[in-house]
Amino acid sequence: MNNDRRSVLQMLSEGKINADEAERLLSALDRTEPPPASAPRPAVGHNGAAKYLRVVVDTDEPGDPGGPTKVNIRVPMALLRAGVRLTSLIPPAARDQVNAELSKNGVPFDISQVKPENLEDLVDQLNDLTVDVEQEKTKVRIYCE
Repeated sequence: MNNDRRSVLQMLSEGKINADEAERLLSALDRTEPPPASAPRPAVGHNGAAKYLRVVVDTDEPGDPGGPTKVNIRVPMALLRAGVRLTSLIPPAARDQVNAELSKNGVPFDISQVKPENLEDLVDQLNDLTVDVEQEKTKVRIYCE
């Protein structure tokens, strides 16, 4: 933990700032801090766009029978693009069933609205995606590279 983050947490513990202010400060620090030297370097395509969606899980929770769990998934963006193109081959009755199941599970999404031209906007937004979850013995990262 760097000194800036430690200072924010110290101010929070002393009551000088509230939890919302601490959260905003920590978020601002996350946006301005350079990535650690051990962070993977982005593998961008020739046009500067991300080529992969990466999911990394590293845990050393007690009770894991096989020792530490490590997951490292790299999904090519081309696979996402191909998947969207394949949605046009789904028969209408099957699309209706998928939409009904999604809706039933709280996902108000119409799969027929996924079109290749819309995918590029989604992929562009994914380039800015970074999700970091850190617990005592577990670290999860989802990002584009």
